[in-house]
Amino acid sequence: MGCVGSTPAKGDGDGNAKKIRKPKPWKHPQPITKSELEQMRDEFWDTAPHYGGQKEIWDALRAAAAEPDLSQAQVIVDCAGVIVQNTDLTICYDERGAKYELPKYVLSEPTNMIRDN
Repeated sequence: MGCVGSTPAKGDGDGNAKKIRKPKPWKHPQPITKSELEQMRDEFWDTAPHYGGQKEIWDALRAAAAEPDLSQAQVIVDCAGVIVQNTDLTICYDERGAKYELPKYVLSEPTNMIRDN
């Protein structure tokens, strides 16, 4: 491709592609239940596409974030053409240069999660 922000073609074998990983442990400001976390996630995914970018990329990022198997999540982002800036998927780009920022709460659970009553 030759652009500054371009990525190597799949199969080039140069090892420069970033492998995704789980985000570092994080703590919510107050203890939070699983259902509250799921509500926050649903609200994010419902509104995120309205801030720009392509719906297909948002859908791929949502699927990758929900995938417990990192190798499968890697396949999802690679097939969608997502350019990973941060290996924990908190900052990504599409091939057109649109930026996608994901909060840690959609990518992993906090260390202070409590049981639902």
